[in-house]
Amino acid sequence: MPSTGEGAVAARSEIREIIARKGHAVDNARDAAARLDLAFAAGDLVKTPFLAQALGDLSVALEQDDGQKLGGKSAEASRFILRAIDRELDEA
Repeated sequence: MPSTGEGAVAARSEIREIIARKGHAVDNARDAAARLDLAFAAGDLVKTPFLAQALGDLSVALEQDDGQKLGGKSAEASRFILRAIDRELDEA
């Protein structure tokens, strides 16, 4: 059952703003994941199995070695995963 209330509405709105904003997809993905984690920890949103998997996939896409710059494939994967997260937010 989807979360309701002001906290859920605010979290969904903020996450969608992060996903839609201009900027590098990798940076947006990190910020969206951090905001999602905050919403889950605060109890504003419920972590669905799909969102848990998407965040795990996003973590792999954002994984880097020290000093390695992410781009290309990481950015493409981040955009793809963020779109999927956006579609699932109403179920969280």
